Amino acid sequence: MIVNDNPRVLIVGNFLSSYGFSRGVCEELAPRLRAAGWSVLTVSNRKWKLARLADMVSSTWLLRHRYDVAQVDVYSGPAFLWAEAVCAVLRQLGRPYVLTLHGGRLPEFSAVNEKRVRGLLGSAAAVTVPSRYLLERMSGYRSSLTLLPNGLELSNYPFRRRRPLQPKIVWLRAFHEIYNPSMAVRAVARLKDQFPGLRLIMTGADKGDASKEQTLAAAKDLGVQDLVQMNGPVPKANVPQSLESGDIFINTSSIDNTPVSVLEAMAAGLCVVSTDAGGMPYLLRSGHTGLLVPRDDDKAMAGAIRQLLEDQELADQIQLGARAQVAAFDWSAVLSQWQRLFASVARGETVRAGALDSAPIS
Repeated sequence: MIVNDNPRVLIVGNFLSSYGFSRGVCEELAPRLRAAGWSVLTVSNRKWKLARLADMVSSTWLLRHRYDVAQVDVYSGPAFLWAEAVCAVLRQLGRPYVLTLHGGRLPEFSAVNEKRVRGLLGSAAAVTVPSRYLLERMSGYRSSLTLLPNGLELSNYPFRRRRPLQPKIVWLRAFHEIYNPSMAVRAVARLKDQFPGLRLIMTGADKGDASKEQTLAAAKDLGVQDLVQMNGPVPKANVPQSLESGDIFINTSSIDNTPVSVLEAMAAGLCVVSTDAGGMPYLLRSGHTGLLVPRDDDKAMAGAIRQLLEDQELADQIQLGARAQVAAFDWSAVLSQWQRLFASVARGETVRAGALDSAPIS
């Protein structure tokens, strides 16, 4: 039963930040809904994958009398099965649900699993995407997709003008092959003889695929180990402090969508240089809100960093343009869109494509 016009919500996703994993959007959404007076249940915080799957499915059934609408995160690969299993239970219960698509690999996964993807997306009351990249690439599997961006608490990221821009570079992702961390070291090696005070600070969890060891080895082989500082993962609350240590943010991913870390860097005033992977061209307007380079092209990335350090006017333009763009991602705007969506779905209303898109979204 819906109380005070607010439906009770079950959020199904990965609540794993307490184990050192990145803090997902679901972990940001749930407490904000509660603070706004909504009844919210969440699942799952189980670390191990099979235990998490079992918890998601069983909790969806056992908590059935305590929620009116569900929101389910959807990823590619084996995790897609989790969403299918949870949604099968929700259909059996007759509960409406919202799917939220994540990850730069999802379009590639969908191309080889078309029937499964069409079936799952077509079964939902609404499907949200955080970027125009996924909107464009996934619209062939369901025509009515709703743009709803990843939110930021902009007040947590005080904007600081970097003037003059210093050769202090921040990399903030997980050490995993898809984020190509060794590219950052190779780019810095190309700049080491030109910019005194050059520094690369790399922060992130070690995903255990030997990417961190390979990055350390590359730094040693290229003679820049003294210029590279490697840190472990940082709590979400400490991200602004990590960003404060640099003037340029580099994103070296080979696969990507709309990473929150890039949005955070844009909000804080760092100049972003990123590969053109996945959704990045939809997020960054090269020369205006950041600079884009080809994937795995450390020479081009070094050139973009050099361009920023030698052209303060360009750096100024990018800093101001990026901060203006991310204003649309503030939770003050994003939360109200989620609230309207859940209320509409709970009432059985049809959610039109783009109906909640009240601000420019990448």
